[in-house]
Amino acid sequence: MTNTATGAPHSPASPATPPNNSNPFNLRVIEEFRANAGRVGGQFAGTRLLLLTTRGARSGLPRTTPLVHLPDGERLIVFASNGGAPAAPGWFHNLTAAPDAVVEVGAERYPVRARLVEESAREGVWERQIAADPAFADFRRRALASGRDIPLVALERVG
Repeated sequence: MTNTATGAPHSPASPATPPNNSNPFNLRVIEEFRANAGRVGGQFAGTRLLLLTTRGARSGLPRTTPLVHLPDGERLIVFASNGGAPAAPGWFHNLTAAPDAVVEVGAERYPVRARLVEESAREGVWERQIAADPAFADFRRRALASGRDIPLVALERVG
């Protein structure tokens, strides 16, 4: 994934940057995540969540989104499922424009670079994610029914 606009890296949001997310539900999840060192209750209790902060492709503003992730060795895999909707989520478009981002996992925060998961690894990643969270089978089925193959994104630590 490369910066299609300029080719230049974007600096990730600073730790003091508040989440720029207009979704009230996501804002509550982000607040709870940060207040509890990455632990969130309710429907996300026990779910592997991370916070991904990207740069808005059009606005250039930092955008923070809570996402389910799958550990994969040294990298974290996130799924641009958008609940199986016909269109990819905004965070994926942001990473396509500027692949440098920041993740928060637990109480740790670090820079990452996004890359698409290799085609040869996709099916194994899907199998592991569906075993961990069966709802992803439905997301995948709905996206495929609309003609969209869900991108799998590897977030690799930088530095």
